[in-house]
Amino acid sequence: MDGDILLGGLFSFHTSWKERENTYMEKPPPLQCTSLNFREFQLAQAMLFAIEEINNRSELLPGISLGYRIYDSCGSIARSIKGALALVNGNKNVSDTSKACTKPANVQAIMGEASSSPSMAIATVIGPFHIPLISHFATCACLSDKSKYPSFLRTIPSDYYQSRALAHLVKHFGWTWVGAIRSNEDYGNNGMGIFTETAQQLGICVEYSMTFFRTDSSDKIQRLIEVIKGSTSRVVLGFLSHMDMDVLIQHLSNYNVTGYQWVGTEAWIFDSQTASRDKNHILDGAIGLYIPKAHVSGLREFMFDVRPLNSSNTDLFTEFWEGLFSCKFKPSESAGMQKECTGHEDLTGVENIFTDMSHMSIFNNMYKGVYAVAHALHTVLSCNRTCDINTKLDPLTILRHIKNIHFKTKEGDEVYFNENGDPAAKYEIINWQRKENGIVDFVTVGLYDASLAPDKQMNLQNESLVWAQNSKEVPVSVCNERCPPGTRKVLQKGKPVCCYDCIKCAEGEISNSTDSVSCVRCPLESWPNQKRDACVKKEAVFLSYEEMMGALLTAASLFGTCMTSVVAYIFVTYRNTPLVRANNSELSFLLLFSLKLCFLCSLTFIGQPSDWSCMLRHTSFGIAFVLCISCVLGKTIVVLMAFKATLPGRNVMKWFGPVQQRLSVLGFTVVQVIICILWLIISPPFPSKNFEEFKDKISLECSLGSSVGFWAVLGYIGFLATLCFICAFLARKLPDNFNEAKFITFSMLIFCAVWITFIPAYVSSPGKFSVAVEIFAILASTFGLLICIFIPKCYVILMKPEKNTKKSMMGKGA
Repeated sequence: MDGDILLGGLFSFHTSWKERENTYMEKPPPLQCTSLNFREFQLAQAMLFAIEEINNRSELLPGISLGYRIYDSCGSIARSIKGALALVNGNKNVSDTSKACTKPANVQAIMGEASSSPSMAIATVIGPFHIPLISHFATCACLSDKSKYPSFLRTIPSDYYQSRALAHLVKHFGWTWVGAIRSNEDYGNNGMGIFTETAQQLGICVEYSMTFFRTDSSDKIQRLIEVIKGSTSRVVLGFLSHMDMDVLIQHLSNYNVTGYQWVGTEAWIFDSQTASRDKNHILDGAIGLYIPKAHVSGLREFMFDVRPLNSSNTDLFTEFWEGLFSCKFKPSESAGMQKECTGHEDLTGVENIFTDMSHMSIFNNMYKGVYAVAHALHTVLSCNRTCDINTKLDPLTILRHIKNIHFKTKEGDEVYFNENGDPAAKYEIINWQRKENGIVDFVTVGLYDASLAPDKQMNLQNESLVWAQNSKEVPVSVCNERCPPGTRKVLQKGKPVCCYDCIKCAEGEISNSTDSVSCVRCPLESWPNQKRDACVKKEAVFLSYEEMMGALLTAASLFGTCMTSVVAYIFVTYRNTPLVRANNSELSFLLLFSLKLCFLCSLTFIGQPSDWSCMLRHTSFGIAFVLCISCVLGKTIVVLMAFKATLPGRNVMKWFGPVQQRLSVLGFTVVQVIICILWLIISPPFPSKNFEEFKDKISLECSLGSSVGFWAVLGYIGFLATLCFICAFLARKLPDNFNEAKFITFSMLIFCAVWITFIPAYVSSPGKFSVAVEIFAILASTFGLLICIFIPKCYVILMKPEKNTKKSMMGKGA
């Protein structure tokens, strides 16, 4: 129908194959548009009703009449694109697409398609022209991507919200182990992807996720049936189009696949045709989401008046009329007893898909889409009592105004689009309940509103639900039963997190909650008498001074401290001798002081852990050892610089004199102090109780707080030790009489060997034994430094005093 402004309509009035029963053949026949789709005729009528109602209104687009162009896409993406180009170019013949796309658009907006894949193709093609494409039933979340589909809008919520709502619905009933079947197209694949992601976040596991399409081969369908029958999940999510679901039901009936609880999408959960095909009660008790019920006054009466449809396409109307009443206007002799159409048949006496008004919600979506275009045109044309007919209509301007519209229909429904071109997401929760006469009643048992707070989005009436096989009890679909109190969950190897074994708590342990992941020590005072017998009091263990290992380590620490004090006494006594003075006496005394601190800090590791001891033990150890290594490094650098400066007249030692030596030791130590302070501020060590290490004991330990802090302290010590070793190694072949670098090299070898072996021993040692390993490493490395660096000097001072002279120190080369 012509008018001042034209709207386009794309509808699949036919299916793409000759007989719907053959649509699951392995190789479908060539494209033939012969099987009528009466639901698309209903949607076309809804579009025409909205246009006629707008044309009869005086306050909306006054003086402007809307016309329309309608094309049959025949369920084919290729024909959908051809139809869209014909509408854009004004070609009355849909097959005529040879004209250049340079003339102004013939239609200002296109209504359709119902499916996501054709809508994606059309939106991609007409997107550069900015022609608005408004769909009433294409729900793929991918269409919300405005970078790919800038001119696409829809009056049905995106599957982003439906998929998430379905995941929350599954979680609500405690189904953590489900199967899934999806249409092998954009609608099913994208929707299932969002469902799987949300389900994972909610702790739901998908046992299998299979694809299905109505043209799948018999072998593929048989594999699908085998997967369903071999599964342990009792709930199946069907993210399928209604055409795919109709075909799948036939195969499930053939293989007698019954007794499963189905969860459905808006595509089939409210489809009376799908329900009528379910002869074996496969989908009884199904639950799913559907767009809220709606009412459009006057639409039912208009729907039964097919004269507007007759005026739009005579050939199509003839075919529609013949299919509706099973008659022929010109019956052939080969047609047999087929009756002749008179054109006056009474539509009110017919019961089929066309007269079924249960999908008024979808018709309302089409109705709202047409009105959205009308309101945008009303604004663009500056309509008040009249419209400015001289205004040049620009598709981009119309598209912008459609995105910004906000109005209420005559029934009070709000119409607006968000930034992605989607409406507000609201769903009714539908439950299939078969009545005594065998007809399925689609009962609304709840609501889902994505605009509300998360804890208020779903509102369910559980008492009115009917489940698979007419059961009143909620089906159970879990990989394992819940673990009762007194047990803990242990994941099964190679299986999803929903599959686990329930292991009894060890003696003296208990878990007082269902599905506990760990057992804890029995708090005897908090349990009733009858439970106390199951709990055995555990002994608290830690490295103490009283036990043999603790006593030996304490004795070793005190012996090392005394030994260091004796060496210090010797050096003080002989401080004016050439040997002491030649080896940098100031650094030597500072080194002896730090070695004494290293021996003493090991004592903080012994005894029951407390807040202060846990923080002190690692920090004191780290700072004392860095002070020690810094002194050794200073002594090594002094030796290197003294004997490597061989060029005449070059005084290298002025760059590393006593002041620089003190500053280097201070600087290296301050870095470790800063690391320790940050560790104590951010996440300090603290006392903890380890119930897992031993069955009948509780290990009192110092938790590191921050593992990064602990390994940073050790790493910095290792860095300085490595640097010291390299310097000493470079100076090892200097003249023997002057050289203590070879002793430092040997001491660093011992030091590094001890701490390299410490790491695996510390990690693998349980409880108090890890503390003993750390103390042993401290004492061994400290003894190594003391013996290798100072004992040779003490030997010369005490046993060979004749060598402790300036002449002997200068050697033959002096």
